[in-house]
Amino acid sequence: MFSDINTVIGTLSVAAVPALLGIILHEVAHGWMANRCGDSTAKMLGRLTINPLPHIDPMGLLCFVLTSLSGSFIFGWAKPVPVNPNNFYRPARDMMLVALAGPCTNFLLAIGFAVLLRLQLFIFPYQEFVGNATYAFMLLMLQTGVIINFGLGWLNLLPVPPLDGSKVLAYFLPAHLAFRYMQLERYGFIILLALLFTGVLGFVLSPLVRTSAELTLTLLGL
Repeated sequence: MFSDINTVIGTLSVAAVPALLGIILHEVAHGWMANRCGDSTAKMLGRLTINPLPHIDPMGLLCFVLTSLSGSFIFGWAKPVPVNPNNFYRPARDMMLVALAGPCTNFLLAIGFAVLLRLQLFIFPYQEFVGNATYAFMLLMLQTGVIINFGLGWLNLLPVPPLDGSKVLAYFLPAHLAFRYMQLERYGFIILLALLFTGVLGFVLSPLVRTSAELTLTLLGL
């Protein structure tokens, strides 16, 4: 029993920082881009902050905890940043840019964790720190940061409303088709849960995440 508890605590502690950073900065990026495009709603509501408290969604946090313990694919979310397209300079284009800002931030974070991993192994060679618990924890956390953030980036680019990928796709559709397509948003959460629990989500995303991580680490000489 105690070994199971230790495993749970270990898994959560390794994943907590990369996941929280990825989820929170994803939303901050949406708000930052919206502000750049003329909508200061998120800024006025205090959502352009890395303080996790304004961003935490209880259900999203619970989903992160459960999937990080029981599944091969970690899934969670923060409170969506409020956006008012009526304030945008060019509403259709700017909504697409706001949507892209989140996943792009996750990809940059994944690369950042990979760079930190390379620096750790360069400055503190693995052979000299075998058995060091702190060193092993940092190594695993940075590796997890690469995987989680590539996962969050690709997940949010899926063309399932209300995920960011749906807003990107809608920009390229004729107006009447885009409107009908975005009406699927009311079923989006159910669709995502179905994809998650049937394993389809992992089947689609795992190759993308694995290839992205391997390519990034290879380019950094890891």
